[in-house]
Amino acid sequence: QAQLVESGGGLVQPGGSVKLSCIGSGRTFGLYTMGWYRQVPGGQREMVATITRGFSRLFGDSMRGRILIFRDNSKNKVDLEINGLKPEDTGVYYCNARANPSEVDGPSNYWGQGTQVTVSS
Repeated sequence: QAQLVESGGGLVQPGGSVKLSCIGSGRTFGLYTMGWYRQVPGGQREMVATITRGFSRLFGDSMRGRILIFRDNSKNKVDLEINGLKPEDTGVYYCNARANPSEVDGPSNYWGQGTQVTVSS
């Protein structure tokens, strides 16, 4: 069963950094575009960053300039580093995988359970 498991969230002080990791299952991880999204309290889920199977990156406006995303297909892993954290970055961060349905055996779009990041002093 395809699944994504996030880790690395927690309590971080303003101005600090955090590294979130997402581990995927399945043999076709490398075919997916991987992404990180977040949902802040009272807000909608929004894209933070994505990285394609060709390693092209796309960044959302809310955290642009403060984030790095990279993947290691040999480990079915995608990481997100966030620097200069602000209290308004507090929220649940989700990992997402999406692919062309004709290219993968499993689901073409699925999510992890999310990891909480709280930015507070």
